[in-house]
Amino acid sequence: MSDYRRRTSEEVLAQIERLRRARHKIFIGAAAGVGKTYAMLGEAHEMQGHGIDVVAGVIDTHGRSETAAVLEGIEVLPPLEVPQGSIVRQELDLDAVLRRAPDVVLIDELAHQNAPGMRNQKRWQDVRTILEAGINVHSTLNVQHLESLNDVVAQVTGIRVRETVPDAIVAEATELRLIDLAPEALVERLRQGKVYPPAQTQQALDKFFRLGNLTALRELVLRTVADQTDEDLGEYRRAHNITDPWPTKDRVLVCVTATELGQVLIRRGYRMAQRLKGDLLVATVQKPGHTPSLKEARALDRNLRLATELGAQVIRAEDAEVAKRLVKIAGDAGATQIILGETRRTRLQEILHGSVIDRILRETHDADVLIVARARAGR
Repeated sequence: MSDYRRRTSEEVLAQIERLRRARHKIFIGAAAGVGKTYAMLGEAHEMQGHGIDVVAGVIDTHGRSETAAVLEGIEVLPPLEVPQGSIVRQELDLDAVLRRAPDVVLIDELAHQNAPGMRNQKRWQDVRTILEAGINVHSTLNVQHLESLNDVVAQVTGIRVRETVPDAIVAEATELRLIDLAPEALVERLRQGKVYPPAQTQQALDKFFRLGNLTALRELVLRTVADQTDEDLGEYRRAHNITDPWPTKDRVLVCVTATELGQVLIRRGYRMAQRLKGDLLVATVQKPGHTPSLKEARALDRNLRLATELGAQVIRAEDAEVAKRLVKIAGDAGATQIILGETRRTRLQEILHGSVIDRILRETHDADVLIVARARAGR
């Protein structure tokens, strides 16, 4: 049975803000040329067919005939021309979008940096202004432009991306639409001149568009979308007071104490999580006022250090009701597997003081519980 939980005032205000705010759909991909703009325009035609007022605020076809063809039939707002030295840059006319106030505006290249002197320095800031005005936005983004991935992308590709978007923009989006293309297929599109003009194609192939780079970027975008989907599911569960785990993804929770058995449990949990392609969590709960001995403190430190080295999410808590807290941690995390170590208590001690293992077994209904035996002397 799910426990009733009253939402906090912060959660209520956040929900009101989400309802008040217009919808932002981001077409995200691993790199240029996978078809983000093409997909966005194709969906725009479908919306028009249902009577939805759609305009293109800014679309960059990059000279691609396929993209230019699908743009036909969609109203395009004239760009704002901004003189910059000897050239004239064409930018999104934010005021024109606000005056036109369509149902949906299409905005390409979310990470674009505006020309000096514009109201906003970044295009994603323009998008926020449009959303706050109640206008829905469809935009495009390559995963390498996410701020949190800047160092990773530089390490993988050898290129430091200058135009970035805060991760919060993606987290706040109503929907992420993954536009995926196999790295080999993208390279072939590049060779056919469907991504960049011929003069830029070979340079792109030699640098950013190497097969290894594209494979790594593809993994990054898949993980980004998966993480956001997981966060959306967690938010839905919290909003609807759902505490029972949904087995959409395996999560292995290892419960450890300040003993050497903890490392055995963590390694077992790591192997299980690897086999299941799931997440690994390691939790320890201590009673208030308990002062561990030096031996216990060192053992617990070694256990949690090993957990961190293996990439586990470490959860430390303090509670007089150890079993109850571990059950709550498992429920909150959506654990599908729980690993415990065999108790050191005698049967009499369990009768007098209760058994953590027995209580977890009684109160856990939607996760498998594995009890790992201690090694016996002479074995």
